[in-house]
Parts: sequence; structure tokens; C-alpha cells
Amino acid sequence: MIPRLKEKYYKEVVTQVQDKFKIKNKMAVPYIQKVVINMGVGKAIADMKILESSVKDLEAITGQKVIITRAKKAISNFKLRENMPIGCKVTLRKDKMYEFLDRLINICLPRLRDFNGVSRKSFDDQGNYTLGLEDQTIFPEIDIGRIAVPQGMDITIVFNKGPKEHAREVLTLLGMPFTKDKKQEEEK
Repeated sequence: MIPRLKEKYYKEVVTQVQDKFKIKNKMAVPYIQKVVINMGVGKAIADMKILESSVKDLEAITGQKVIITRAKKAISNFKLRENMPIGCKVTLRKDKMYEFLDRLINICLPRLRDFNGVSRKSFDDQGNYTLGLEDQTIFPEIDIGRIAVPQGMDITIVFNKGPKEHAREVLTLLGMPFTKDKKQEEEK
């Protein structure tokens, strides 16, 4: 079965972005290559159980095996030694990527307290979008009762190419709840 967001992208979003930016070839419309989810677990230096619970949570959220990231060099002020485990990450592609984005946009982000939308300014020069979350308990797969330490995560949506205006329009049409600009509020 084709994920709902993937079907929406190919049937609606591509043509709308082509019309808005006057792109002649539909292959020139930016598409999402991958989604990278990263948890930096600095508290794992003192207690490895925190890293183990973060790995289990990230595997439950994504449904995919997690890679444990390690320190590249030693920093004595942080009691960090070279090659010590300090975080975990997952790279999602194809159908799993679209299913994760669908859950993030439609289920998880609305569960945030006092949520007014995500920032429009989190695009880099290549058009990739990075979103930081402070707590992993917004995902329904996580059992809130067994969380010892709330752990944040960074979600990076990587596009193949194109200016950030095109990538922003793709995410907007897919349903990403961006904050309102002052210009948009004045127009209404």
C-alpha cells in the first residue's frame, strides 16, 4: 500500500509547485530524499542506561534499527573520551520516511502544548529543513510511564535540490504547520 503522504505528493503537490514557480519539468520539483532523526544523549557519559532507553524509544518511533554515534575526540572538561557512545540516529527513506512524516505532521505536532506552528526559518542554504523537539513523549509509540529522563531530538528533512522557497512550498502543501508570517496576517 502506498503511504498517504507519498500519494499526495505525486498527485497534487508536484503540479501545484510547478504552477506556482513556473517550473517546466516535473523532475525539477524538489522531493524529499531522506529524513534523519538524531538524539544527542549527553547524560549517557555518566549513565549508559539513559542511552539504552533512548535507543529503544527511537527504534519504537521509527520502526528501524538505530545507529549509536560515538565521540570523535576526547574533551576533558566534559569527561568525554574518544570513541565513547554519546547519541543515536536513524535515517529513513522511501515509504518509512513518508509514514513517519505523516505521523509527525498529523498526530505528534498537534499534541505539543501551546503549539503555534513550526519555524519558517529553519531551512539551510540547500533547502533542507531541521526541526528540534524537546520531548519524545509526543509520539504515541512511547509509554510515558516508563520515561525516566525526557530526551529531545532533531529531525532533518533532506531535499534533493532547489531553493529553500520551493522546499518550503512542498512542505506547506504536504501539511507542515508553519507559523504565520506578519505579512500573511496583514493580508487576511
